[in-house]
Amino acid sequence: MSDGRVSVVSKVAVVTGAGSGIGRATALELLEAGWSVVLAGRRAEALAETARLAGGGPPAPVVPTDVADPDQVDALFAAVRERFGRIDLLFNNAGSFGPRGVALADLRHEDWRAVVDTNLTGAFLCAQAAFRLMRDQDPQGGRIINSGSVSAHTPRPDSVAYTATKHAVTGLTKSLSLDGRRYGIACGQIDVGNAATGMTERMPAGVRQANGEVAAEPVMDVADVARTVRHMASLPLEANVQFATVMATAMPYIGRG
Repeated sequence: MSDGRVSVVSKVAVVTGAGSGIGRATALELLEAGWSVVLAGRRAEALAETARLAGGGPPAPVVPTDVADPDQVDALFAAVRERFGRIDLLFNNAGSFGPRGVALADLRHEDWRAVVDTNLTGAFLCAQAAFRLMRDQDPQGGRIINSGSVSAHTPRPDSVAYTATKHAVTGLTKSLSLDGRRYGIACGQIDVGNAATGMTERMPAGVRQANGEVAAEPVMDVADVARTVRHMASLPLEANVQFATVMATAMPYIGRG
């Protein structure tokens, strides 16, 4: 008798923040490559649009999830276990920049907490749930790719919450890599700079620089980020891209810009 699970022909991925930007682009890239992809994010309508954009092939399951809510994260991975019986990849991508243009001295506690809850606690909760499933499944193992940022290395003005959480994500990545070794769980991180998404749409028109001036910044196609995640995900578990940086070539990041 059937246990209700679908027949697993392709590898199974969970993409958080799949309703827009890097998450949507990566989900579509993986679907095109033949993965089964579970779309997670807070906005059901945006997730449904991602699924629609995928076109042909088996429909991508949509699971509305606030990654900062432990119960919702547990429900997400329970749904993955029920439908597929395993997980091969978590792209831990959901994130928030927080309020823009707010000086450090004026940042409200609730705004700081909201960014920490999404970018750090949410990443931990999803990684922990994926880790448990990867550890217990047969065959054992899987891969977690965390979404970092070049801001962890070179912050922008008035970005303390975002920058601090992306620093913390690097620590999460290293700990997951170490703790996952005995279970065949690989963990890497992609640090992105100026991918063309809703978060960066203001950059070509000019954004404030460290010296106080406003300058236009180049952006790159978000598809280039998605292709990099796909490459990282396609490696055998015996190999791992520990850290990758993908950025607009001419953005003011290296040296003095």
